[in-house]
Amino acid sequence: MSAPTTIRVATAAPYDVVVGHGVLDGLRELLPSGVRRVAIVCPESLEDLLDPFADLLEGLDVVVLQIPDGEDAKNWEVAAACWEALGEDGFTRSDAVVTVGGGATTDLGGFVAATWLRGVAVVHVPTTLLAMVDAAVGGKTGINTPAGKNLVGSFHEPAGVLCDLALLATLPREELVAGLGEVVKCGFIADARILELVETTDPATLTADSAVLRELVERAIAVKAEVVAGDLREKGGAGGHPGREALNYGHTLAHAIEKATEYKIRHGEAVAIGCVYVAELAGRATGLPQAMVDRHRAVFERLGLPTTWDGADFDTLLATMRVDKKSRGDQLRFVVLEDVGRPVVLSGPSEEDLRAAYAAIAPGGAA
Repeated sequence: MSAPTTIRVATAAPYDVVVGHGVLDGLRELLPSGVRRVAIVCPESLEDLLDPFADLLEGLDVVVLQIPDGEDAKNWEVAAACWEALGEDGFTRSDAVVTVGGGATTDLGGFVAATWLRGVAVVHVPTTLLAMVDAAVGGKTGINTPAGKNLVGSFHEPAGVLCDLALLATLPREELVAGLGEVVKCGFIADARILELVETTDPATLTADSAVLRELVERAIAVKAEVVAGDLREKGGAGGHPGREALNYGHTLAHAIEKATEYKIRHGEAVAIGCVYVAELAGRATGLPQAMVDRHRAVFERLGLPTTWDGADFDTLLATMRVDKKSRGDQLRFVVLEDVGRPVVLSGPSEEDLRAAYAAIAPGGAA
């Protein structure tokens, strides 16, 4: 295997994302000096992955905080249980949290680290493709509420991220494919080469040891690193660019779908549907060419990701979208494309266009 790749996230508190096979040995280097205690936040189902950490963290006091799998972990009760455990073990500001798991684990573990003593260091070790290219990078942490996904949270940049591609070898195929939904999103908003790679590669060959998969991962992380470095707290970019909001391409409807399904749909699947939806919306509201709308469907479908959905009535989804983080007052805002790599914000689209775009993503609706 080739040497690891280090991608620098050049924010005010810069950190490295290390990508490669067998990179876990670099964990100790990412922890701040002076750390005496480490809390490993990990789902019960991934407990077997923790065996190497005993040697990696030798000499430190280590406590394992077991949490539920998936989105079930992202609530205040689980966060509170983690806070209690940190208090019982005497964690101070010079100690650290290490997350080992998927995106829900990095979101929850990052939130616990951000709020304990108003912020302790956290290192993420994502175990899914989705977490590697999305949740573990960028410093967003959060938990869900009955009103919606990630509505409570904070910005808390990690001390570092280790993306060990070897961990993807045991990832179920459907989870790997779902992670590619976020990769393709990065292609549409910033890197046409991602789309070209997907369009010219046999999806069946995208496995943990695939050189193309590694390039896709590195390119997606590079997109996020560049966007985050320019707009960490989502205040907007220069020259009308939506800044960090661009990373939410497809997410407004995706989060509403996730809530409507009680998070039973995979995030990357919901994002694929959401991207096709905003492409349809842009076709109506801003004149996005039909060829670009069709390209959205083709790229996601090539990977086996869904591009149609009608699992909830639109009024229910609309109510959820109105409390989306991008909304301002009673005005909905969507990230849409003018072209590949040219995202813009669409504010206050008509309800007629919103409903027509939803009808277009119903099974058979695009015919």
